[in-house]
Amino acid sequence: MGDFNLTVILDAIRRSEAGLSRVELAQLVGLSPQTISNISRRLLDQKLIVEAGKEGTGPGKPRTILRLNPKGMYAMGVHLDPALITVVLLDLVGSVVEKNTFVTPQSHDPQEIVDAIAECVEKLLAHSGVDRSLVAGLGVAAPGPIDLERGAVVGPPLLRGWVDVPLQDLVHRATGLPTTVDKDVTGAAVAEIWAGGPGGSGSFIFFYLGTGLGCGLVLNGEVYRGTSGNAGEIGHIIVDPDGPVCSDGCGMRGTIGTVLEPQVIVSQAVVAGILPVLPDNPTARDFQAAFARLSELAGEGDETAMSIMRGAARSLAWGVSVVGNLVDVDRMVFGGPFWHPVAGFVLEVLPDLVNARLATQGIHRVRLDGTRLGEDVGAVGAACLVLERALAPRAERLLLEG
Repeated sequence: MGDFNLTVILDAIRRSEAGLSRVELAQLVGLSPQTISNISRRLLDQKLIVEAGKEGTGPGKPRTILRLNPKGMYAMGVHLDPALITVVLLDLVGSVVEKNTFVTPQSHDPQEIVDAIAECVEKLLAHSGVDRSLVAGLGVAAPGPIDLERGAVVGPPLLRGWVDVPLQDLVHRATGLPTTVDKDVTGAAVAEIWAGGPGGSGSFIFFYLGTGLGCGLVLNGEVYRGTSGNAGEIGHIIVDPDGPVCSDGCGMRGTIGTVLEPQVIVSQAVVAGILPVLPDNPTARDFQAAFARLSELAGEGDETAMSIMRGAARSLAWGVSVVGNLVDVDRMVFGGPFWHPVAGFVLEVLPDLVNARLATQGIHRVRLDGTRLGEDVGAVGAACLVLERALAPRAERLLLEG
């Protein structure tokens, strides 16, 4: 119970941009002033919070403001993408201290990739000057589906030969850091909670546009992972019954995951003659570059490109509205490796398309935003997974051992 109360107080301080006094904490979380005082002293001793001056304009003693200590704890995050691997070091308030990005080894050999990650982690730590003992752990955000219990990657798209890879154990052995593995979409949702600013609370959906399409569900400030940790696999929602057969082998036609695969959209542009033919055995980076160019053409007013992008936007709106009707939130956030090139176009046309399909359109309008965390949202999310597991108030902390 004491650990749970500590995380409740820490979470309340974290969510307040200006910081909170002990009196405000007692009013906010409902604990006694003595409990607040005891836990605050414990957090101060652990250097997780600091006393950041005094406030008070009326009668009575000025109140001491408590804020997170950015240097009190750190976390490392790795975003494993078929094209690029990003490694970040985050401080306790979710700010990026160090970052490095490198091309994913073309062999896609799991051990070669893990060795490259470990080398990058060591370089970042050395360059940052951060004491290794202050690093709570290393998070890895990987394409799903995953076996959350074992930290294994089951079969991600565009990572050749990755079948049931025990990524968590491999990375832990290579780096020596406590390691956690989760889906990239889940990591992105956690990033939005921890580092996305004041909007990262309440309930919202994070739609992740990568080599596949997925979503992270945040309900009442907590990520919903599902029974096996694979909630948010929305790729099998049918948006075009006459579309291509699902690339995941489910046998259905026109699933959103297939229709909106960057490879499929790029192929439409190639067939239409507005993009050059891709090289044999194209890589994820080839698709990213081609997708970015298609987005540029649409922005320049190319009618064919705009037609392709409008069709993709309609399919995306259909799938997004299905999820929106299921969970009924007031905010949707978009991000991922393929988000930046299309952000302007999508945010211009998608809000009206989505809201017109929601059952709640006569009650409230859902807001659609792009993530504030940019292209690093996957890596930031991976590091935030560590902070979440270490410090977020979760119901399982209340379980008492017999």
